[in-house]
Amino acid sequence: MQKAKFEQKPEREFEEKVIEIRRISKKTKGGNKISFSALVVIGNNKGRAGVGLDKAADVVSAIKKAIRKAKTNLVDLQIINGTIAHEVLYKRGAAYIMLKPAPEGTGVIAGGSVRAVVEAFGIRNIVSKRMGTSNKPSNVYATFEALKTLKKAEIKASQEAKPEAKKELKEEIKAEKKPNSAKKAQKLNNNKINKF
Repeated sequence: MQKAKFEQKPEREFEEKVIEIRRISKKTKGGNKISFSALVVIGNNKGRAGVGLDKAADVVSAIKKAIRKAKTNLVDLQIINGTIAHEVLYKRGAAYIMLKPAPEGTGVIAGGSVRAVVEAFGIRNIVSKRMGTSNKPSNVYATFEALKTLKKAEIKASQEAKPEAKKELKEEIKAEKKPNSAKKAQKLNNNKINKF
């Protein structure tokens, strides 16, 4: 007898996690039209992840569409010693997300939807707080956007940053703040003129 040859499946590039599946019912002239929406997070646990939300007539199709959408929405993130470079506070709609770096051995201190995004990126040590809404899609997208706003790790990490890089970062921050201060000064001048 000949031994059956088994083909080895190629390793998946991304780990996929379904966070939520919702049943959607739409009133139409002919009756109720039922569809399903799927919220999916994909990641390689090495600093690359994406989020996708899509709907279809059945659950399997909705998940496949959400994965496809997540692959077009990938973000790269630099991780230092298994954590993020600095603290982030982010608001998206009614969702408030706070993410703080944590020392080695702390683990992931986060709720379900925030934890899924953080683990997809491969962050091993982080402290987070979710405030406002408990809506899963809102919290997942808020966490994803918060991580997108992180500055480059090598500039932010003080032990690795060069003095010139720090100087450049400070100049960038000052340049961003100047237009606001110029507008405030102009408003003050206009108020003084209006009073007379």
